[in-house]
Order: sequence, then C-alpha cells, then structure tokens
Amino acid sequence: MSIQSTIEAATSTLPPSLARIAAVVRENPSTVITMTINELAHECSTSVASVVRFCRAIGFSGYAPLRMALATELGKEAAQFSARGAYGSEISDEDTLREAVSKLAALELLAIEETVEQLDFTVLEAAIDDIDASERILLYGIGASQFVAEDLMHKLLRVGRNAYVLTDPHEAIAATVLHAGPTVAIGFSHSGTTPETVRFLRTAAGNGARTIAVTSAKESPLARQADHALFTEVRESSFRAGAMVSRIAQLTLVDCLFTGVAKKRFTETTDALKRTREATRALQA
Repeated sequence: MSIQSTIEAATSTLPPSLARIAAVVRENPSTVITMTINELAHECSTSVASVVRFCRAIGFSGYAPLRMALATELGKEAAQFSARGAYGSEISDEDTLREAVSKLAALELLAIEETVEQLDFTVLEAAIDDIDASERILLYGIGASQFVAEDLMHKLLRVGRNAYVLTDPHEAIAATVLHAGPTVAIGFSHSGTTPETVRFLRTAAGNGARTIAVTSAKESPLARQADHALFTEVRESSFRAGAMVSRIAQLTLVDCLFTGVAKKRFTETTDALKRTREATRALQA
C-alpha cells in the first residue's frame, strides 16, 4: 500500500489537527520532502507533536522515516509516469486539457495497480464463496458508490444470480429484515463512514446475512461491520465531485468479485452469458 493511498484512506478517521496535516500532504506530497517538521507544523497550524502523531497514525515512527519513504515513492512514480507527461497527482489551472487528462489517467492506473497489489485473496475468496452460496444478493451505496453497486448487479443478473440494488435507505433496511433464504449484503463506501451504508450492513448482519464491505478505509465503521472487507487504494484528485478515481478502484474490485463468482460455475456462466448476449442482440435486429 502506498503512503499517499494510506493518507487518503485515513483522512476521514483522523482528529482535526491530524486531518489538517493529511490535507496539506495530499495536496502536495513533496511538501514533506521540502519542509522541516517545524515548517510543516506551522503550515498546518498545528504542533510538532501533532506531526509526529500523524506520522505514527499512518505507520511511521517519526518524520524522518516518512520523508525518506515518501521521497522514494515519489521518485519511482516520477520515473513511471514522466515519459507520458502525466506525473503529478493534482490537476491545476495551468494544465492543458491533455495534461489534465494524462494526470487523471495516471491516478486511475495507480489505483487499479495498487488495489490489486494489496488485495487479500483469502478475504476475496471467502467473499466469493458467500456470494456463490447465497440465494439473494443485496447491494447498497450512495452517490457514486450506487453506480458501482449497479454495475455488479447487472453483471450478476446476466449470469442468473438474484441481485438487487437498493436505492432508498428505508427500502434497504426493510430488505435486510426479510428472510428469503441465504443472503449476502454488500455495502459500498469510499470513506467507510456513510451512516446509511453502515446501518445497512449492521442490520443485515443482525438478521443473519453475510456481509461484505468495499471501502478504502481499513479502520472505518463499515470495514469493522463486515464479515469480509475489500479495500481500494486511491489517491483522489481535487476534481472529485464525481468520485472519479475511487469509482475506478471500486469497479476493479467489482470485476474481481464477478470473475470469482463466474469461475465457480464456469460452464453455467458461459452458457448464461451466451444466451443473454444473443437475446439482447435479437432486440437490436
């Protein structure tokens, strides 16, 4: 897991003084390299002790180890993306359209690579087993996470699985208390703190469903609530009204889940995909 992704994931769970440091470092990671610990504390309107606590919160013993590790990480990324002119996590007013799109593509490529690299395949396989054994799959997310839930629903429906996206929070809770055979509830939330999504998983678990969380925050309420937590690795751009990079990372995990479920019943799946493809083509004729 990269340092920048760790900071992104931890931001929503940090206390205010540490969250200010995270915000500054997210905006410009090279700040850590160019500033002393005193300068960074002043920049963030906080204390040196808070900077040390921030370092420990993201897994480092102090500021010096963080500077060294982040310098190494930024150097590797510069080498990886400088050839295409895409290096730099933030889109600025001075960027041309081509430069802005290249930066976004670099962030999305990193999100896919880092999400797959850190994926716990034991957890993934357990989540796939629960989905395969279920008779009903309930999916819930708010905002951009709802679009991701819909993507998984469409994929599962195409292979004959009973999947439902619940778009209303009351409807979602009501569905979890209905006993309709073995059920899996999957909640999507980038921050892992969306109250409605956490409540959805908690209620589902209380009524006997197996639960899966798709989030970026390992210590989040959503992750703690789930039987299986799958984590994205994301560095979101400041242009994030559409949750661009986090959505791509979540879709990567959706494809991993679907691939695993499809492989469980390979012949049945390929037959279902063939028949549904032929049926939809007939509608276009």
